[in-house]
Amino acid sequence: MAFSAGGDSGGPMAEINVTPLVDVMLVLLIIFMITAPLMAHKVKVVLPEAMLADNPDKEDRPVTVAIKENGDIYLNDEQVDMDSLRSKLAVEAQKKPQPQVDVRADATTRYRIVQSAVKTAKEVGIRRVGFVASPQH
Repeated sequence: MAFSAGGDSGGPMAEINVTPLVDVMLVLLIIFMITAPLMAHKVKVVLPEAMLADNPDKEDRPVTVAIKENGDIYLNDEQVDMDSLRSKLAVEAQKKPQPQVDVRADATTRYRIVQSAVKTAKEVGIRRVGFVASPQH
């Protein structure tokens, strides 16, 4: 605290006490000195750059496999049997980049039929198989 020695004792003190301000600034300086080295990244990593020239304007559309309740299988809205599904998915598996296969099935379709279609896709080399469902109401 600052004390006034002598002078006008009845009036207000006109000097500002900067000691608490200096104390706070020193504490903040010490905190920043301790935390500044922690903010720097220790491990330097060279990130890969995207090559947009490899795939200009190419639209990645997924291949759709639809399975009806009675077991009918459709590949991109064209009815196929299991053998032709295997051969057409094998052709799709050879494409670069490989498209995703989306499986849509009726809610009452037997799981065995859906499982055989997914297994066929995996056997021919399709890496990404997804399931399409409607949102809950």
